[in-house]
Amino acid sequence: MYETLTPKELCKALHTDEKNGLSGAEAEKRLQRDGQNVLKKAKEQTVWDMIQEQINDPMIFILFIAASISILLREFSDTGIILAVIALNTTVGVIQEGKARKAMEALKKMTAPSAIVKRDGVYQKIPAARLVKGDVVQLKAGNQVPADLRLLQVQGLSVNESALTGESLPVAKTAAAMRPDLPAAEKRNMVYMSCEIMKGSGEGIVTATGMDTELGKIAGMINEVTGELTPLQKRLGDLGKLLSIVAVVLCAALFLLGLVQHRNLLQMLLLAISLAVAAIPEGLPAVVTIVLALGVARMVKVNTIIRKLPAVETLGSVGVVCSDKTGTLTENKMKVTALYANDIILPLSRVRKREFPRLLEGFLLCNNSMLGEQEIGDATELALLHMGKELGYDRERLLQQYPRTFEIPFDSEKKYMASVHRTGGYETVYVKGACDYILEKCAFVELRDGTEPMTQARRMKIRMAMESMARDGLRVLALAYRERVLEKTEKGLTGNLIFAGMAGMIDPPRKETAQSVKTLKQAGVQVAMITGDYKDTAFAIARKTGIAQSMDQCITGQELNEMTEEEFAAKMKNIRVFARVTPAHKVKIVQRFRRGGEIVAMTGDGVNDAPSLQAADIGIAMGKSGTDVAKNAADMILTDDNFSTIEKAMEEGRSIYVNIKKSILFLLSSNFGEIITMFAAVCLGLPTPLKACHILWVNLITDSLPALALGVDKNDAKALMEESPRNPQEGLFAHGGWLFTVFYGFLIAGITLYAFYKGGQTYAFTVLGVSQLFHAIGMRDKNKSIFSMNHLENPFMILAFCLGLALQLMVTEIPCFVQAFGTVRLSWGQWQFLLGLSAVPLLMHELLLIPGKCLSGRKAGKD
Repeated sequence: MYETLTPKELCKALHTDEKNGLSGAEAEKRLQRDGQNVLKKAKEQTVWDMIQEQINDPMIFILFIAASISILLREFSDTGIILAVIALNTTVGVIQEGKARKAMEALKKMTAPSAIVKRDGVYQKIPAARLVKGDVVQLKAGNQVPADLRLLQVQGLSVNESALTGESLPVAKTAAAMRPDLPAAEKRNMVYMSCEIMKGSGEGIVTATGMDTELGKIAGMINEVTGELTPLQKRLGDLGKLLSIVAVVLCAALFLLGLVQHRNLLQMLLLAISLAVAAIPEGLPAVVTIVLALGVARMVKVNTIIRKLPAVETLGSVGVVCSDKTGTLTENKMKVTALYANDIILPLSRVRKREFPRLLEGFLLCNNSMLGEQEIGDATELALLHMGKELGYDRERLLQQYPRTFEIPFDSEKKYMASVHRTGGYETVYVKGACDYILEKCAFVELRDGTEPMTQARRMKIRMAMESMARDGLRVLALAYRERVLEKTEKGLTGNLIFAGMAGMIDPPRKETAQSVKTLKQAGVQVAMITGDYKDTAFAIARKTGIAQSMDQCITGQELNEMTEEEFAAKMKNIRVFARVTPAHKVKIVQRFRRGGEIVAMTGDGVNDAPSLQAADIGIAMGKSGTDVAKNAADMILTDDNFSTIEKAMEEGRSIYVNIKKSILFLLSSNFGEIITMFAAVCLGLPTPLKACHILWVNLITDSLPALALGVDKNDAKALMEESPRNPQEGLFAHGGWLFTVFYGFLIAGITLYAFYKGGQTYAFTVLGVSQLFHAIGMRDKNKSIFSMNHLENPFMILAFCLGLALQLMVTEIPCFVQAFGTVRLSWGQWQFLLGLSAVPLLMHELLLIPGKCLSGRKAGKD
């Protein structure tokens, strides 16, 4: 509301005085009442908090139960293994996620440490934390704004608000009252905490401090957004609950069967508990954590830093990427792309060197910015300097040739700047600014053959050209001049000008962006642009990058405010560009996509992006241009600030999920085989084919290295990116996963029982362990023959198979192990038989491929 008041009304509303400011006593009183001008600090996580967060997982609870049962069984080695798995899982998670969210701390660092304030009529420097509402504060170029201020007076004041509003260009400020109900980005008489003064000076009254500022509201939103579990975490949680139920049911069922069959109750109890432990793949949490951690290491190579492990997998199911415009899709650097001169619009690439000299020299002379090792000045002026350099002009030599003798600085209300230069025996004035203002002051127009009077028709033609450039999202600046200056006043310098032309500039899209958007669309991923910039500018970039094709696909924050939730939900399917939005809008848009069942990734670099980065399933911050606030609120950081990197990261995420799923199906089908073996034997009244130690040993050699080898397998990335995103509701056993698990479980159980029938416990023990090693090889790709797989691509699988076989050989051939496990030594002929029997899962893998090959062959024949 303060933006609508005159300075007098403002002082009355805030009980202050423009001339003297607050008294020291009043300021102290308000400080005690409202508190310091600082942002509330978020509760920091301790190491213990982080450990608890890692342990608070259903699968980990089950492992603790398994460890307790192992102690009861006096299987202390297995207890040690299970506890080691828990420790490894927790340690990796804490290290990777060790940097607890510090968004609030980063926001605090962004606030100005001191401020020049008027108290008791005297200017004094005080800590910014001691500012209160009603304080009169002085501002000048290079300062950070210390609180939210309503401006009382300005002298060419320009403020960079991009981190807060998303608008890429510095905003020229005014002290005039504004109409009500404007978004923060359009309140030109307000400046906000943490924004940087680019040029000029001014004075304003503090209207909000601390958490009541625009920055504070964003900080509040960061605290309000709660993290949700990723799809994989949800699936693993469900699996953990299911396995715990299965374990309890198995224990009870086997023990009851033992009672009915009058077996040794103590032995049956131990066996039932062992089988319950076998039902739980204790290696699964460690495998998942290690696979994700290895994925994180690979992602560093594609310019991606993962802050939270589960984010790696979540990338694979992302269906919508909401991208900030400035600096992500674009270069975050204004560039002249078109010139209007001699009655035509020309792309800059078609302008010849030193063509239109008056226009180009005028843009370089009427300019207060500087190129060099460090670029200084306004983004639009720097773009003009780069254009001049590209077209062969030496700006320094021009200034020496035509020295400046007078200047009227840029005025944000009249939107022009004028500079006078000595040209031989007379002086020439150049006027640069908004096209409408310049046109009004022009009596002539420069054409290739000389100057002609500015007729109404010519004025209309220039205006149409300006509108055409604006529709392309260009920011348009016009230039006019007049030779032989007589009077150095505003009236004397801005009358009877000659219109020289216009320059159209834009923050251009990155070269790789359009191709990345196309690839993501082919992968079924929708891309939406969310920006604080203007609708026309946003649509121009969206059209060039392939995000949107028509203006109907664009909407503004103001239009969102006027919609009901139902109307918004209905329009979301078609909207691809959200322009002039606030941080609250961004959160609302992300949440709306999520309520529609989508997994959402959100990119951003500014303070204004932090709440939406947290609200998204995957928050992606920019490493180079991103603020600390954005980085600490994000799940992953792009070190090259390039949108195309998201595509590579998504490809890696999809591959990681496929590998995790392979590991899970392998572990569960193998463990299911153990369960069926024991259960079937007891039901049939047979002696128990395996001891408790046999089951735990097999789990040791199969639940670790082979599962991990599957977790680091190499997949066909191109094929993965041609598929649609995975449905977030899809379970781990979708697409025949349950049938696969049950089939191979029964197959492993069948050959194990056959081995038991042929040669007793040692045969059954050996086949159970080795068959799972063969099964792991086939699991690398269910749709490809082992003879067409490149096994050298996965040396870990070769190592896991050889080591597992060596360990199984050890318990039947080394005397101390033979005695410990109650096995018998086997001859070479027996080993040949058992290896052949154990390879049946691999044979079945090949046989199951034949119907698919025949079917594809018939289809090819029809075609």
